[in-house]
Amino acid sequence: MIPRGKVSKEQALTKIKHYCAYQERSHKEVMGKLYDLGLYKNEAELLLSQLIEEGYLNEERFAIQFAGGKFRIKQWGKKKIEQGLKEKQVSSYCIKKAMAQIDDEAYHKTLQYLCAKKWEQLKGEKNIFIKKRKLQDYLLQKGYEYELVKEAVNNVGKSEGVTGE
Repeated sequence: MIPRGKVSKEQALTKIKHYCAYQERSHKEVMGKLYDLGLYKNEAELLLSQLIEEGYLNEERFAIQFAGGKFRIKQWGKKKIEQGLKEKQVSSYCIKKAMAQIDDEAYHKTLQYLCAKKWEQLKGEKNIFIKKRKLQDYLLQKGYEYELVKEAVNNVGKSEGVTGE
């Protein structure tokens, strides 16, 4: 009987192919999974290169899927997406490629939508300066660039005839 956590190279290959076929994975995630299966570094690297050759693993494809998903579903800004890709140890080239896939018009519309939605949620806040600060902090936490956030926050106040400057 094979002890839990340690599998043969063939079993690991089958499991990791299924793992990669299920959804796009980063090289770091796959290596972690291979280590969890009990493989040593040399074995894991061989399987990783085999997965790349067979098309199960593609860093550029992963980066584009990650960026698109985080933007569309979680409405993250480019800075947060970029940080997420760096945490997954994706190359700079693939990060740039993924960032280029995000449509600028959709990006700005999403920022405006988030801005308006949060502004409405903050309607109980009476102090306009605190309200704008909370809105700005929220958008920056979502990963949007400071200049875009500053412009959006200033515009949302103007639409109600409120200025805080």
